[in-house]
Amino acid sequence: MRNLGIFLFHNMELLDFAGPYEVFSVTSELNDYKLFKVFTVTEKVEPVRTVNGLAVLPDHSIGDHPFIDVLVIPGGVGIRKELRKANILEWIKPVMEGSEITMSVCSGAMLLARAGVLANLPFTTHHEVIHDLLELDSTARFIEDARFVDNGKFLTAGGISAGIDLSLHVVARLYGQEVADRTALYMEYGNWKEKITS
Repeated sequence: MRNLGIFLFHNMELLDFAGPYEVFSVTSELNDYKLFKVFTVTEKVEPVRTVNGLAVLPDHSIGDHPFIDVLVIPGGVGIRKELRKANILEWIKPVMEGSEITMSVCSGAMLLARAGVLANLPFTTHHEVIHDLLELDSTARFIEDARFVDNGKFLTAGGISAGIDLSLHVVARLYGQEVADRTALYMEYGNWKEKITS
């Protein structure tokens, strides 16, 4: 079983974290809870609010959480504040280094760039923050029209809903396409009807 931690912060995009949370949780549920242990991590164990005001209660703080095999970093306007927090950068760099996979959704890629892990690598992100990310790391290479980019250890998704696509890709990479297709079918996501007959 892999521990999957999702970093939460104030003013994150709801679907940026909820989409991956659903994909990985459903995958685990459909496989007797043996594949992923999904939990959330934030600066302090207190409610955080999404861009549109939904309050979310995290499971762990950055100072007290299980080892993270797969780290998910959502985006949203609040990511800009996280980029300026020394304690967040001090926490996230070793977590990313120790993880098997670190994936970002939307503008969450800016935190990867700030931490220096996108140097000379291809990436994607929300179309409105491409130039902002390149100001953080001018060596990173934006890939036009990519839904997501897989660099092996560091993966990036485009805006908001693209996090679902990347999460299903991660499931397929770790546990096989059949497991990912079963998750997509249950969620009725994408071309799920085609998976009924395949």
